[in-house]
Amino acid sequence: MAHLAPVQTIKRRRQAIALPPPVTPSAKTLVKALMSLKRTLSSAGKPTVCQCRNASNVVRRIELLATLFEEIEVSDRPFPPSAVISLRELYRLMQRTYMLLEECREISRFWLLMEQGTYAQYFYEITQSLGKILSSIPLELLDLSEEVMEQTELVRAQAIRARFVQSPAEVQLREDVVNMLKLVEREETPQPSQLKCLFNVLYLLNAANCETEIHKLEEISTEESRLQDLNIQDRVAGLISFVRYGKYVLYSGEFEGVEDEVSRVHSRSRRDENRSEVSTSESDKSAAMVVPPIEYLCSITLDLMRDPVIVATGQTYERSSITRWIHAGHSTCPKTRQKLAHLDLITNYALKSLISQWCEDNNVEFENGTQKDNGKGVRVQRIHNSGGNLEATKLAVTFLVQKLATGNECIQKQVVRELRLLSKSGEENRICIAEAGAIPHLLPLLSSSDVKTQEHTITTVLNLSTVEDNRRVIVAADALDLVIEVLKSGHTMEAQENAAALLFSLSSNDEVKVQIGSKLDAIPSLVTLLREGSMHRGKRDAVNALMNLARYHGNKAKIIEAGAVPFLVAFFRDESPSTLDSCAALLALLASHPEGVDAMFNANAISMYVPLLQHGSPKGREYAISILLAMCQSQDKKVIDEVFQHLNEIVPYLYNLLSIGTLRAKRKVAPLLKLFRS
Repeated sequence: MAHLAPVQTIKRRRQAIALPPPVTPSAKTLVKALMSLKRTLSSAGKPTVCQCRNASNVVRRIELLATLFEEIEVSDRPFPPSAVISLRELYRLMQRTYMLLEECREISRFWLLMEQGTYAQYFYEITQSLGKILSSIPLELLDLSEEVMEQTELVRAQAIRARFVQSPAEVQLREDVVNMLKLVEREETPQPSQLKCLFNVLYLLNAANCETEIHKLEEISTEESRLQDLNIQDRVAGLISFVRYGKYVLYSGEFEGVEDEVSRVHSRSRRDENRSEVSTSESDKSAAMVVPPIEYLCSITLDLMRDPVIVATGQTYERSSITRWIHAGHSTCPKTRQKLAHLDLITNYALKSLISQWCEDNNVEFENGTQKDNGKGVRVQRIHNSGGNLEATKLAVTFLVQKLATGNECIQKQVVRELRLLSKSGEENRICIAEAGAIPHLLPLLSSSDVKTQEHTITTVLNLSTVEDNRRVIVAADALDLVIEVLKSGHTMEAQENAAALLFSLSSNDEVKVQIGSKLDAIPSLVTLLREGSMHRGKRDAVNALMNLARYHGNKAKIIEAGAVPFLVAFFRDESPSTLDSCAALLALLASHPEGVDAMFNANAISMYVPLLQHGSPKGREYAISILLAMCQSQDKKVIDEVFQHLNEIVPYLYNLLSIGTLRAKRKVAPLLKLFRS
């Protein structure tokens, strides 16, 4: 099957039409531009599913004006200024008509059908405007034949008398779609024959057509004019899920043909849930808009969380939001409505780190909750799920999991790829996949000899692991050994890096930290990835996983013994600021172990901490102070002597931090200065 061409946005397609004539054109120049645009309109294809009659009527009326343009072009009579103004307005109207025709041809077929009233109104307004413009042209002042005068008057009269028109067949087709969507919302399965008939009418004749339709619907949901309309977001999300379900049921044997399209969707995307950019090309990034995964949003405010905390029911909220909720006198969980057994708030470190990484990847400010521009115009888009979307997803997931459980290797490869697509965003999707029993069927595929199957599987399980309940299911299904094996010898670097990210996600639980640390190959394989992983992302995943593991004291010696310290110290030369902070945080944890201090001394780490004090982020400076304090408290003379060799560089910055540093930094600076004085 041929590769799918990337779906272009309507906005980009509109830019391809002819530029308008000059502001003060000559009559000949203007008429030539009108004739050229008329030919473009005539050759433009008509919509295939909806608005066919309206499109044909407006194009036919414009084509009837060709004789008017031809006579004006050959006429030697002076052209009145009022006629120039009217014809220029006609040119603008024809441009609008072309744009509308292009949108009807290129936009999602489902959306065009569901919004047929709106688009019919657009055509009606264009027709009315055509009548008004033709009425304003002083035909009697132009050198026109009687035949052309009559034909132009006929077009004008037809345009003025035209009525708002909707095709009865299109209205009925829309009603059929609405009824089928309602059927899905009631958790009833549509008849395959009815589904097939509907998809045939909409020319969704194979899996590739469906995938293109899904991309077009996704474009609609990310258009700036529709971003803040939750009703539109609901409806589009429901249609996307419905088309996915139809693709699975009708064309499950044809998924192989959309593999290249899936690869395109995930190109330059190492972890699906953290890569939600609307556009991927460099030229598009200037107007990029990013959509956070839904589990990164606080369910109270729907804003991106910066300080996620876990309440007694296990749900996660932004600290400030849930604190206000509790202070308002509530004693229940806002999402589950269950009574809170206690009011303690526990920081969700794993989710906080994932959000921080997502913010860095998408140029969104993490620390203070404001959006970060960096000259790229990046904004955060909220997303919302509808009931219809959820029920359609449940039907689709149930169908896929059944295929996963009973299919051969080829079918399993196709299904796991589709589950990867479904799991890349939306907590509800991930919960649906887990509740359908997918995890036990996914885990054996981590050992698949097929490169793509393994890669899709580890990424899917990683996506599922962002939900706390799913993490428990994954660990309970004895997944750790399989994940560590992928980390150690996965077929691709992407699979290995995603395995490291999965260990990081799973190790948010203290018991799992112990389990992972007890596995013979876990920590050495993470250190290997630290050395060999792809720049930034792979190494950062290894650092984050090791940092989680190091929070359990029993793992620190294993990390040091595996040789992590020299690589962490080496990162201080050229890594990104966020990775430097992660490395410094991990080294601060390891510095509390005597062998860690010795390893840092052997790696000449002290000279690397001075620039971190000078130019690092507030957190990086805190970690540098913690490390230096641990080194001085080690009572190791050679280490202390090495620190004192840099005293003249260190002390001025410590005093500076006493006045401008964070509260935590100030608390750590005081005992360090005291040690220096003693």
